[in-house]
Amino acid sequence: MDFKALMHSEQYDFLRTNERLGERIMLLGLGGSYSYGTNNEGSDIDFRGVTLQMPSDLIGLTEFEQYEDDKTDTVIYGFNKLVRLLLECNPNTCEMLGLDEDQYLIKSKLGQELIDNTELFLSKRAIKSFGGYADAQLRRLQNAIARDTLPQNERERHILNSVRNSLDDFNRRYEGNEKNGMRIYIDKAVNPELETEIFVDSNYKHFPLRDYTDLWGAMKTVVRDYDKIGKRNKKKDDNHLNKHAMHLIRLFMMAIDILEKKQICTHRTVDLPILLSIRRGDFMQSDGTFSPEFYELLEEYERRLDEAAKKTTLPDNPDMDKVEKFVERVNRYAVTGELL
Repeated sequence: MDFKALMHSEQYDFLRTNERLGERIMLLGLGGSYSYGTNNEGSDIDFRGVTLQMPSDLIGLTEFEQYEDDKTDTVIYGFNKLVRLLLECNPNTCEMLGLDEDQYLIKSKLGQELIDNTELFLSKRAIKSFGGYADAQLRRLQNAIARDTLPQNERERHILNSVRNSLDDFNRRYEGNEKNGMRIYIDKAVNPELETEIFVDSNYKHFPLRDYTDLWGAMKTVVRDYDKIGKRNKKKDDNHLNKHAMHLIRLFMMAIDILEKKQICTHRTVDLPILLSIRRGDFMQSDGTFSPEFYELLEEYERRLDEAAKKTTLPDNPDMDKVEKFVERVNRYAVTGELL
């Protein structure tokens, strides 16, 4: 597909007409499956990029984080927001710096400098960030499989574990607070359609409302996802499961590259055979679960990531002095139009 020709079509006119985009765009490239090389006939086309802040964002009263066009699945970050995300080794934004040359649709001089300075943003934070994204993908797989293959009472236990996992951060923050507490457990169901169900005993006093809504929102999301079981479209959902499984392994691959080689490799040319095999469903069994071979592969990548994390020579955190100098250089140009 000719993505550059597509970029110049009418539906992408916003790239040229929006005052925050146009010549201010530093980088624009492929995102999603087309950037990894794992696309198929049904893959969406995603563009991802970064644009210079407006002078008023830096020395005035306006604020800008990102531009989104839902019709074309395009997201373009403001430079300052992108930097904040890169400093945390956010996988979605790291990918923008590791594309093949022909996968960039726009690349200004400063865009090339951003790519050239990739190593400024790489640190051991990648272990947590990529690991967290991989954990989320794995949980999606486990949850979906549990919905389809386990008896109701076992599913309820799985939901309970997922709720507890999703509340780990919350529990750490409020552990030991005698005024506030929550007990989550399984007992005989009150709902006549269930054998067992999850119950909550809670006691909260003088508790921040926003934290309270976050707490219940996290639990509601887990339960809602499980309740979708009755609406399952097997072919569609199996495709989604295979896609999640593929991205799970891909995240491990990218994290290992960062830790071992200090490189971001988004287009997985060498790894495509195994990734495409997973996406095709070669590791899914007839009962909707994944084969032992898939879990062996997963275990191997988990082992490799642990080993890479122990041996990496990346710093614990980015060198903020160097990052500040680079950010200042870019933002000075955004205001003055001059590069020093």
